[in-house]
Amino acid sequence: MYVVDIDGSRALAAGLDVLHEELARQGVRSADPAAPEPAQTRASAAAAGFWTTRITAVSLSDDQEPWIKGDAEIYTLVTGFGHDGKVRVDPVDMPYLDNEGTVYRPQQILVNWSSYKYNLADAVMMEEDGSTNYRDLAKAIAAVLLTVTDQGAYIPLVNAVLDAIPDDWWTDDPDYVDSWYTLARTDNGTRYGARGNGWMTLEPYFVQEL
Repeated sequence: MYVVDIDGSRALAAGLDVLHEELARQGVRSADPAAPEPAQTRASAAAAGFWTTRITAVSLSDDQEPWIKGDAEIYTLVTGFGHDGKVRVDPVDMPYLDNEGTVYRPQQILVNWSSYKYNLADAVMMEEDGSTNYRDLAKAIAAVLLTVTDQGAYIPLVNAVLDAIPDDWWTDDPDYVDSWYTLARTDNGTRYGARGNGWMTLEPYFVQEL
């Protein structure tokens, strides 16, 4: 048996760039995973920094990647309402999260709260299986999320994102890993995913201006 491998990490990073660009083209605000967002600069100027939620530890029971394909390529879609009251989606690459059953301690920023109107956000963790069409994913997500309007109170968005995932992604090799509803800026401790497939230990982290 011969196993042909590709550079999954590079492919995923390129895919998330496409996802960001297509979301913006469809009218959904999205932070470029490869560059800082102007809102960060504005917030730091006003408050000498900005609050974030940082991942201190994370682990998965099942990374949804068959062994023959090697390491998993995990990313998370963080969703919430921007300051303009419109839904935004911020993709977060997690290139270190290779294997199930392993505890990783990345100290990675998951949510930049300066980009959000409310003190709550949702997270949907996905696995890139090598055949993901990120333009189609962005269009599907945008078509659903653009129908969600700010009612003056936070509305969880996990279900909207899951409803937008094409049906064929739920068969053979599911891309959906787990989801976390209503993450708060003050969360400090372990949060288990709604699917029961993963957990993250989170802490508030203030990024100071230089």
